[in-house]
Amino acid sequence: MKLTILGCHSATPRINTNPTSQVLEIKNHMFLIDCGEGTQVELRRNKIKFSRIKHIFISHLHGDHYFGLVGLVNTFSLLTRETELHIYAPKGLKEVITLQMKLSNGWTKYPLIFHELTSKESELIYEDDKVEVHTIPLDHRVYTNGFLFKEKENERKIDINAVREANINVAYFRKLKQGFDVENEDGFLISNEKVTKDPVPSKSYAFCSDTAYDERIIPLIENATLLYHESTFLDKNEALCKSTKHSTAKQAAAIAKKANVETLILGHFSTRYNGYDEFKSEAETVFDNVLLAKDGKTFEF
Repeated sequence: MKLTILGCHSATPRINTNPTSQVLEIKNHMFLIDCGEGTQVELRRNKIKFSRIKHIFISHLHGDHYFGLVGLVNTFSLLTRETELHIYAPKGLKEVITLQMKLSNGWTKYPLIFHELTSKESELIYEDDKVEVHTIPLDHRVYTNGFLFKEKENERKIDINAVREANINVAYFRKLKQGFDVENEDGFLISNEKVTKDPVPSKSYAFCSDTAYDERIIPLIENATLLYHESTFLDKNEALCKSTKHSTAKQAAAIAKKANVETLILGHFSTRYNGYDEFKSEAETVFDNVLLAKDGKTFEF
């Protein structure tokens, strides 16, 4: 699992700070999460192939989370894309994007498929044989979702020495990986657990931006491998959280601790601050394993 931060700042873009956007690589998928202004430039800067992006997840309809989308959709057309593109976003984004395309007579040459989100309860919005994606309802000024990306259970690992000793034909290896008992060459049924090892633990990534402190998300993200939680403010500006529906670094850390996640990444920093080390320091008074997002930074787990 690999996470590339394209932008991790709130509000307006600046010369050296970009609004929210990131790319998650998980089980051979490349998911784009949010698409603030300048996202396609950052994709190029980080040498991420446009053609690999087939699914885009938009958390909410504040501009710093989607203003880069129509430009990216248009660039895909200019690059003669043919592969369909799926966009999972709050109801209303389809209207915004299609109106822009209509007025510019810039319809895509590839299938553009919108999945409009309206539920205030967590729901499964994407699934294949390797990955599931669930929404995480958040508490913000407009309808907002985070997203939980979960690997499905990995296959069991074959103990090759045990398999040879049990005299099992290679034709049954696939079934062994899937957890089945199989017959050996002598016609005896061999228990799976005797010839295989436990699979590599599955990983999960919870993306939570933007939101006020909200303990209702804890059961949804419990035991996640990695949590990205917005931390717009430092503790000294906590009073601003009420009106803006944002969180502090300490509040993000409290969610991480109560949800028993492995690692917390802080992001969505207000540009009122000159540096971000204090965010990490404040969060670490509550939760130990804290990392800071940074534009262009990659995390691998």
